Amino acid sequence: MPWEKQFDHDAALSKAMGAFWAQGYDATSMQDLVECMGINRGSLYATFGDKRSLFIEALRRYDSVYREDWIAAVIAANSPRAAIETAFDQVISAVVDAGSSDGCLLVNTALELSPHDAEISEIVDHGLAEMESFFRDMIDQGQDADEIPAHVDPVDTARGLLGLFIGLRVLSRSRPEEPLLRSVAAQAAALLR
Repeated sequence: MPWEKQFDHDAALSKAMGAFWAQGYDATSMQDLVECMGINRGSLYATFGDKRSLFIEALRRYDSVYREDWIAAVIAANSPRAAIETAFDQVISAVVDAGSSDGCLLVNTALELSPHDAEISEIVDHGLAEMESFFRDMIDQGQDADEIPAHVDPVDTARGLLGLFIGLRVLSRSRPEEPLLRSVAAQAAALLR
């Protein structure tokens, strides 16, 4: 009789993603994953492969849900300039209002694993490049709509915004102080003037 999966793949993957996001790759043991996912070790290996394969699948899920879908929602609900400012404000709100201290799994992974793993680095690089593209596209659209002055260079400013955004994500994990986080968002807004 063939083996039959007895758990929800997406729910288990989301739980693994949460563990990696909160603890990091190295600090998350296979036992941690078995416990948080609510599946046995054999099912974990049969479905997801080894820890690294599971991490890569979880990282891709994070990029899809917490970057792509989130940015699409921010764009849909805001004008171009407001979309940029909202991206920063929502990160701060998650920290200040919701008490989130996990940061961003892409940024956390950039610091922990990207220098040592080409495949993981490629996923992180793609996500960060897409964030830079989001900022650049919003600047271009904001200039077309007369929300952002024409003197603002879309490429250089998008890169500066990306640096501030990454810094905000790191600070949200290490120094989640509202005045500090708000000062980073204020610097981002100043680049659009």
